Amino acid sequence: MSKIKIFALGGLNEEGKNMYVVKVDSDIFIFDAGLKYASDKLLGVDYIIPNFDYIKENIKNIKGLFITHGHEKNMGAVCDIVKEIPNLKVYATKFTAGILKKELESNNVKFKNLIEIDPHKKITFGKNSIFPVRLTHSIPDNVGYALNTKDGTIFYTGNYVFDATMLGSYKTDIGKLAYIGKQGVLCLMGESMYADKVGYTSPKNRVDKLIKDTLSKTDNRIIVTVFTAHVSRIEELFKEISKTTRRVVVMGHKLQGIINDIIDKRYVKFDKERIGDLSNINDKDSVILISNEREKPFMNLNRIINGYDKFVKIKPTDTVLFMEPINDYNEKLAIKVIDDISKLGASVVTMSRKDNLLHHASSEDIMLMLDLMNPKYYIPVIGEYRHMVANANAASHIGMKKENIILKQNGDVVNIVNGELKDISEKVKVDDVLIDGNSSQDIGELVLKDRELLSDSGIVIICATLDKKTKEILAYPEVLTRGFIYVKESTDLIEEMKRISLEVINENTIDNYVEYNKIKTSIRERLSHYLYEETGCKPMIITVVQEV
Repeated sequence: MSKIKIFALGGLNEEGKNMYVVKVDSDIFIFDAGLKYASDKLLGVDYIIPNFDYIKENIKNIKGLFITHGHEKNMGAVCDIVKEIPNLKVYATKFTAGILKKELESNNVKFKNLIEIDPHKKITFGKNSIFPVRLTHSIPDNVGYALNTKDGTIFYTGNYVFDATMLGSYKTDIGKLAYIGKQGVLCLMGESMYADKVGYTSPKNRVDKLIKDTLSKTDNRIIVTVFTAHVSRIEELFKEISKTTRRVVVMGHKLQGIINDIIDKRYVKFDKERIGDLSNINDKDSVILISNEREKPFMNLNRIINGYDKFVKIKPTDTVLFMEPINDYNEKLAIKVIDDISKLGASVVTMSRKDNLLHHASSEDIMLMLDLMNPKYYIPVIGEYRHMVANANAASHIGMKKENIILKQNGDVVNIVNGELKDISEKVKVDDVLIDGNSSQDIGELVLKDRELLSDSGIVIICATLDKKTKEILAYPEVLTRGFIYVKESTDLIEEMKRISLEVINENTIDNYVEYNKIKTSIRERLSHYLYEETGCKPMIITVVQEV
């Protein structure tokens, strides 16, 4: 019998940053390593990943990191992690491994422990084993993972939806799920993103009708924004375009590479002869594809709207189709973009967030998964806490005992000993690592506070120059400001700041000796007090006193 610990380093009570740990006796298995993009409040932060100190500290016992699919919420932290832990083994299916390889190459990360796996082929780790099961999502080769232990299976779904129309590398193997359920599932870890939505996600995840209507309602040029990660949406678009005489123009080298790759590897069926080039941009019947990435939503479209794109200009006869529903995180930005397009006279087609869903499990999908798996214990994962509660309610609705439905926060440990849940209070260290630029180092709270201060009240720099030998003032204090006040209209304020600074320098220069630290501290304190009284603002104050 086993001692099993289950916890999240990220992904609970948040959207993205998914990372879940299952420890079976001494063997540790990690599922997904995702990121989430920063809000506007986190100034200059590109994205956030889970703190992975636990992996560093326990690397000898970690059997592997198992990635469900190639979306950034589930694999976006891999590059940052393997930079620091190159001996960590990462397992992924063919399509996911291909995305990871490109990410590693683009970040100049040399990594030799990426292991390509096939769905429905068991991987043995001593007395335990991993069995990947193909599940349907908006990207090919998506899998859930069954971790087989002496006490039963622990199954992590990742993201999934039940949609019988999605075949090939998207198709859910329901037979395998049912078989695993009959063998005995100790614990199911199921996604919660759409748990508060009634019914099945399918057919609302399909957008072929909207695409068909858009193509048929205009004879003029259509500009389409796509998320490259949602390959199934691109497949639906190409399928409908194939029924017309329109030609596709793909903008941007990255998007062109992805489109060529998915067509060449037969994940999407489309005649490459129908893909034009820059000479076809202004053709009346062209469909122009522009990537819209989550890190900087609508960046490429905004460049076109503002007239900065060298090749594409929006015309009054154009139709702009948004291939993803507008969500809470980008609603304000999306509305502004739509408004700007409308001002240029073009038509806009958007997707309803109610009628056009992404490929996540709604309440009926969740109940079907639970019915197939028939788990002893259920842990809702992936989503904000309200989604997790809705997920728990769905489990209760089909008869699961409330004491067997486990709601936790990041870092809270679920202990299962000899197949039974134990009420033990235990936590592991969890935290956000804030990534800015190419550095994998956490920029930290102090840096963020400085950025917030600069954005809110600006900066004041006091400069003065002293004689190296006599300590006499050669250049009296000068005041430089950025983002604080308009200097030409604040001469009295500037002069008083100079006077206070000079006074402080004189007070701390005695007998050919200068107290530089006292000067910097005193100028900062006195100017801060003075400026707050006069303006109500507290700018960042930096003092530079040099000798020549």
